[in-house]
Amino acid sequence: MNKNTICLWYDKDAEAAARFYAETFPNSAVTAVRPAPGDYPDGKAGDVLTVEFTVVGIPCLGINGGPMFKHNEAFSFQIATEDQQETDRYWNAIVNNGGQESACGWCKDRWGVSWQITPHALTEALAAGGAEAKRAFDAMMDMGKIDIAAIETARRGK
Repeated sequence: MNKNTICLWYDKDAEAAARFYAETFPNSAVTAVRPAPGDYPDGKAGDVLTVEFTVVGIPCLGINGGPMFKHNEAFSFQIATEDQQETDRYWNAIVNNGGQESACGWCKDRWGVSWQITPHALTEALAAGGAEAKRAFDAMMDMGKIDIAAIETARRGK
């Protein structure tokens, strides 16, 4: 067992979420599905209680705890992408599977988990500092999904 595992609370769809992540992202898998040994407030014995999975190599545990706790932007997965094609693939997979767009490269999946789909080009532009970073930052502030060409154009000051 891992010393540190991210635990994500779901109403009742932890297994569906974990399987979606495993199908969408590399180095991701569902590793165990555990039934409840007895009845609990939001389920019955035998219902899926926990799901062990990885997201891009990060160990996670999904728990079907019921509707009392909701995901919010205080937690997000940040996925670094190499190019626009990879950025588009992950963004579209999340948004087009019942998710929703947000700003500055953020989106939410249909379970309410927040994702930052962040191209290396954006990270590098912001790390450059000074006026170059400011131009890239200003361009990003007007985006939903990150447009790498627009970030690079802004970075060059054009």
